[in-house]
Amino acid sequence: MDTSVIICAYTENRWDDIAAAVESCRQQQPPPDEIVLVVDHNPGLYQRLIKIFPDLVVVENLEQQGLSGARNSGIAASRGRLIAFLDDDAAAEPDWLAKLRSHCEQQHVNGAGGRVEPVWVGKRPGWFPDEFLWVVGCTHRGTPTSASAMRNLMGGCMLVRRDVYETVGGFRAEIGRIGTIPLGCEETELCIRANQSMPGRVFVYDPTARIHHKIPASRATWKYFRSRCYAEGLSKALVSTLVGVGDGLSSERTYTLKVLPMGVLRGVGDGLRGDRSGFGRAGAIAAGFLMTAAGYAVGRYHLRRQSAPKKSRENNHHAPLSF
Repeated sequence: MDTSVIICAYTENRWDDIAAAVESCRQQQPPPDEIVLVVDHNPGLYQRLIKIFPDLVVVENLEQQGLSGARNSGIAASRGRLIAFLDDDAAAEPDWLAKLRSHCEQQHVNGAGGRVEPVWVGKRPGWFPDEFLWVVGCTHRGTPTSASAMRNLMGGCMLVRRDVYETVGGFRAEIGRIGTIPLGCEETELCIRANQSMPGRVFVYDPTARIHHKIPASRATWKYFRSRCYAEGLSKALVSTLVGVGDGLSSERTYTLKVLPMGVLRGVGDGLRGDRSGFGRAGAIAAGFLMTAAGYAVGRYHLRRQSAPKKSRENNHHAPLSF
């Protein structure tokens, strides 16, 4: 079997979205060999999906609750040589899978990811900057505009060789989203782990392989923006602890030093030219950076405190006793 597509779901509130995601997979040219639906600790949704989609592989998350465990359960249930992930509230364009697969046919490519376009359910806030579209799970300004090697892919829009998981393992359960808790970076950590363990192989980003990701009104708020930025900082702190600060923050340095300053200047310029919301976008970029940095600082602090007693115990174990 060549290609499997995995869709992870956790709530009946996204029923129409799940159906749309499945249909977009069926419309792929050529279609995948199998579609795997993984239900994250929701027996009612599991029973309903089994009845509605008897032709699909429907399984439950057998690991710890959360997106990482659900994805691992999907990998275990799938049979494809290439394994794709699509978010349950997204729909892929008909050539999405074929374009990603064309990159993965190259032996030095571990996986490929595409562009995630936002579909705002309500009106997009004028203050919301393109530089922070990652907050709502979409491709942000500053991402390459042509096919390029990238450190990591977006988890809800990627195709990865099975041998990557066989070599480095699956997604870490301590990282990633659980229900509506806005943590993340589980795919970042996995891609970095693969880069470190499989030198000479790369991940490729292709902006022409597109999916369309629904953004509910609840995520188009200042409150969600702040909480998601802070949670991203917490997640980055854990990732950098696991894989090292150098690799863990390599892409973020360019983003912080180049993309964000240009975004602030662009927003101020728009404001001076009469678009008053431009000032809001400039302010949101500054605030988003500060909230993410605060989450990172807090995360690193707590991780150091957690590791200190362990190191103390190890040192005391080997130290001579004194009376």
